[in-house]
Order: sequence, then C-alpha cells, then structure tokens
Amino acid sequence: MSKRKLLQLVNDKHVTGWDDPRMPTISGMRRRGYPPAAIRQFCDTIGVGKRENIVDIGLLEFCVREHLNKTTNRVMAVLDPLKLVITNYPEGQTETFHPENNPEDPDSGSREVPFSRELWIERDDFLEDAPKKFFRLTPGNMVRLKSAYIVQCEGCVKDEAGNVTEVHCSYLPESRSGNDTSGISVKGTIHWVSVAHAAQVEVRMYDRLFRVEDPSSEEGDFKDYINPLSMSLLEQVYVEPGLATAKAGEQFQFMRKGYFCVDRDSSSDRLIFNRTVTLKDTWAKEKKKS
Repeated sequence: MSKRKLLQLVNDKHVTGWDDPRMPTISGMRRRGYPPAAIRQFCDTIGVGKRENIVDIGLLEFCVREHLNKTTNRVMAVLDPLKLVITNYPEGQTETFHPENNPEDPDSGSREVPFSRELWIERDDFLEDAPKKFFRLTPGNMVRLKSAYIVQCEGCVKDEAGNVTEVHCSYLPESRSGNDTSGISVKGTIHWVSVAHAAQVEVRMYDRLFRVEDPSSEEGDFKDYINPLSMSLLEQVYVEPGLATAKAGEQFQFMRKGYFCVDRDSSSDRLIFNRTVTLKDTWAKEKKKS
C-alpha cells in the first residue's frame, strides 16, 4: 500500500472493514486507539521506496508511544488486584489527593483521587520472600503510595491454600505527598485505587498477532506462529472513580501498565478498555533473550 493511500485511509472517518484490534487494518488500529498523527509520523519516518520491504512493527509502536506520552492523562488502574489495609489509618476516613494529569503537559492540570484505609494494589507489587533488589512491598520494607503517603509493610494474610489475600501496612502521617516532613527517602513508588471508591471495568489486553516478525519467511503454516496471547481478557480491573464516565475513544495512560482507550462496546454499566500499546517495547527484550 502506498504512503498516500495509507494517509487517505487514516483520514477517512467512514472507512469500514475488519475491525478486530489485533489486525493491522486501519479500522482495527483505530478501534485499538492508534492516533492518526502517530501513523503519519510512522509514514514520514519510513519514507517511500520502490522496492517492497518489511518494517518492524516496533517502529510503529514507538511512534504511537511518542504521541500518546505527550497527549494522554495518567490515571491509576489495578489490573491484578490485591487488597492493602493500612492498619493505623482511621476507619471511615477519606482524603482527597490531586495528582497531576500529565507531567509532559504543564497545562493539563490535576484531578481528584479519593484515598481510604483499604486500597487495591497490583499483586506483583508484594512479595513475601523478595530478592535483594525488590524495592516494592515486602515485610519491613517501605514504599510511597503514588501522590499519597509512605507506608511500611507489616505482613500479610493468607487463605487456607496459602494464597495472599491481604497485605497489611502502617502509614507515616507526616509523609503526605507535597508536604512530607518525615525526612525518609524510599526507592519504590506504587500506584493504588481506593477500594471504597473504585470503578470496576473490563480490560482487553491486545498484543501482536504473530510471535515472529514475518510469518511468511518461516517454515510451515503461518498459523503455527500465531501468538496465543494476542488477546487476553481481564474482567476484574479497578480504576479511579473519575474514569467511570469515560467515553468511547478516550485514551489514557494506566500508570506503569501502558496506554489504553475506551472501546465502543462500552455501556453505562460495563466500561471496556482496549490496550493500545505497552509502555515499553517488551518484544525487543524477548528478541535479545532468544
């Protein structure tokens, strides 16, 4: 496809076709949240040649990240939730914090995020028996809760099968973000969502359709190289309450997780997010390993 034709399709709002976000079609990329400006940047970068060639999709993903980093608001979303209880925080008390929307855009302002005694955190932010360079939650270790307080891990609660169901921490009241007088410096910062205020959403984790760059150059049937994890569904994801009113097509950066957009299948009682692209090129690391 010529560069001119590709740009025409990007700008044509009436283009229809196969819109599975895993497919490299214009409709599919639009639904997944690829911004037209990022695709134009990609076209300008690769230029136009007389010979047919293959360009690593990682370059397209790079252009998408570059654009979304400058234009999307940061929000907190917990994809694999684990409850954290702050044992010395008053029960029933709620505070409001005002994290910045986008550090790349000074005019983006801030938003209100509620804080309470019980929070959702990512399950992989806690390890009971952690390696030496693990700077997140482990018994005795301290971390900062993004835009809130420093907490120290006291331990955890497990079910009968030995699975961790709760992490218990204590907080330092004098360590409030923006007015920290504790004098304590910590190496780790994790994101969170208040249990009492969180909105539950569904997330579709899209990834590359194939496990190799060019299936046509590999031996055997191209279907043998389909990525089994090209789409996985997360049905119990908790996000800031402000996202409950997000509209189809709106885009956000889920802190530490990637860029996501609201899918058109969303409804007032069922919000769906599609992952547009990861924060970093994880496939490049896999190539180096192999």
